[in-house]
Amino acid sequence: MTVVPCGVDTARFTPEGPVAPRGDRPRLLSLGRLVRRKGIDEVIDALRRIPAAELVIAGGEGEGDPDAARLQECARRAGVSDRVRLVGPVARGDVPALLRSADAVVCVPWYEPFGIVPLEAMACGRPVVASSVGGIQDTVVDQVTGLLVPPRRPDALAAALRDVLASPTMGAAYGIAGRDRVLARYDWERVATATAHVYGEVLAARARHARLSAVPEPAAAQS
Repeated sequence: MTVVPCGVDTARFTPEGPVAPRGDRPRLLSLGRLVRRKGIDEVIDALRRIPAAELVIAGGEGEGDPDAARLQECARRAGVSDRVRLVGPVARGDVPALLRSADAVVCVPWYEPFGIVPLEAMACGRPVVASSVGGIQDTVVDQVTGLLVPPRRPDALAAALRDVLASPTMGAAYGIAGRDRVLARYDWERVATATAHVYGEVLAARARHARLSAVPEPAAAQS
């Protein structure tokens, strides 16, 4: 079996480029669907233990989104409403600038088959703090391109985020390593080349099988 991963547009998602406006507080960013299993409730809970930071949450359905309402209530109960900002859906073209504005990108779902947001963040040279589940365990290398934490553990998540925010040098190193990893494994050209190679191997094997099937069997010996 051969696995070819998803890819990232490394010409669009880059460390250089426009940066979304931000204030002086360290910025954490969660991007994607707001459903419960994405773990954003745990990110809000973790924010209680990181008093200096703000959390920007991007995604969802916009006005009237029940998941957004749930997260606002979660922030109220945690006492961090003043440091949590839900910006709603973000146009695809604005995502790189938003990622570049973050000091750390947080992606802590309960489970995840692959997870494209960590790759996009790494392509933009941002450190990633993510849950050690599913495909994220392959894309994010713990203590190299970011930090992996157990899912549904706000305490462990807060500790990891404090470590990244406390050391901008470490965060920058994770970002550089993340960009290198994306270029080496997840650039669309590499993904396309790997896909074509798999197809080539399958077709070559099929052609070999057809040739062998076409060879006549030796005639039976005459008695």
